[in-house]
Amino acid sequence: MIDERTGASALPERGRPADEVLAEIRALRAQDRPTHGGRLFAYVYDPAVPGLDELAASAYAASAHVNGLDPTAFPSLLAMENALVGAAAGLLGGGPGSTAPGVVGSVTSGGTESLILAVKAARDAHPEIAEPRLVVPASGHAAFAKAAHYLRVALDVVPVSPDTLRPDPAAMAAAIRPETVLVACSAPSYAHGVLDPVAEIAAAAAEAGVRCHVDACFGGWTLPYLRRLGASVPPFDFTVPGVTSISVDLHKYAYAPKGVSVLLHRDPALRAPQYFAYADWPGYTMVNPTIASTRSGGPIAAAYATLRHLGDDGYLRLAEATRDAVAGLADAVRAVDGLRLMAEPESTVVCFTSTDPGLDLFVLVDELTARGWHTQPQLAYAGLPPSVHLTVTAAVAPRVAEFGPDLADAVAATRAAGPVTLPADLLALAGTLTPETLTPELVGGLAAGLGLAGGKGAPQRMATVNTLLDAAPPALRERLLVEFVSLLQRPAG
Repeated sequence: MIDERTGASALPERGRPADEVLAEIRALRAQDRPTHGGRLFAYVYDPAVPGLDELAASAYAASAHVNGLDPTAFPSLLAMENALVGAAAGLLGGGPGSTAPGVVGSVTSGGTESLILAVKAARDAHPEIAEPRLVVPASGHAAFAKAAHYLRVALDVVPVSPDTLRPDPAAMAAAIRPETVLVACSAPSYAHGVLDPVAEIAAAAAEAGVRCHVDACFGGWTLPYLRRLGASVPPFDFTVPGVTSISVDLHKYAYAPKGVSVLLHRDPALRAPQYFAYADWPGYTMVNPTIASTRSGGPIAAAYATLRHLGDDGYLRLAEATRDAVAGLADAVRAVDGLRLMAEPESTVVCFTSTDPGLDLFVLVDELTARGWHTQPQLAYAGLPPSVHLTVTAAVAPRVAEFGPDLADAVAATRAAGPVTLPADLLALAGTLTPETLTPELVGGLAAGLGLAGGKGAPQRMATVNTLLDAAPPALRERLLVEFVSLLQRPAG
């Protein structure tokens, strides 16, 4: 029986028929946001290519039980991994005939793992540094902070300009200390879709003798194609001296199923500290290039099949469709009084904010959701206003004409509804509470007031929740989100 509160299937006393189990899964999936159709602007990447899902699923099934733990036992997986790494290297300025012919890499489970491993390789390359440090722009992906937390590396965050949304290269250079093991930048940043000044940052890192990682998880597979289509894309890859590693997610704009990313290093010596090896026990000697030991071959085979099927020409067509969709969505935003783009689109992101105090972005997000458009709200941060993030894929292109009228209609409804107003005592509480002062009773009361308690899942409208989080400082946001999500992720009992 399906547990109504969590949606999880309890272990039955007797096994269920396969068709019944699949029907249960389909019923659960019906509650999800749509992964196809061009109306979900976050989390999934849809090329709208007929037959691609079926191909990827078949390839996944063919290698689902192959284990990446031992490449000598499963040479098929080794061959496919090397092919994916080679394709990524060739796209990003490495490989035979380039200025970085020795590029090597590893296939990981996603961008977060790629970034953690880039930080690990940089940290472990300097065992003599007792307190290693990582320099990253404030716009760098949160996975850098996760890596720093997991690996006990101090995080030096450099502010970004409220105008350009980029870090100042001089400020990045000034943040480098003798203990710095890695400097990071983005191509582009996820939040706003702008490219950091990679060449200047990499030059500063090289002058200090420090590695420089380019997080191209989000844009690494599209920027080269956008450049070929005539976009002005500044150098950001291995053609830039001083860039020592790059990450690119294949489950984003290479349109492979989750989760496949590639972490590239300029040469094998730079990759060597990424490995973990252990022989001081009576079992097999463990040698891992990634965090996981056992790895299913399914995602790797699915990615390999996707790349082989789409080909270079296919990715160029998809990039063109995405570019046109970005332009159309940006025009729709410009046409609405009270909205402005956070930045002129440089990649595959449209990000906008409100210039009208009566136009509450969090209410607007709910109104767009009610009209079938699923966007991603971003909270205010260090002088930057709240914003709405749209990750644009090729599947969006046929729907662009629908977005403008729906956006205008949603804005009108938002103005009619008015901004969310939190009780004065709750606002004061959000401004004065610290994570340490949160009690279970206080969290429970807040959750109940926001509609997050009672085992009913997340509320359909999130404007009140987002308004409260927006009023809280980052440390309190983190703790509140942990507590709120924890309330959702509990089995019945």
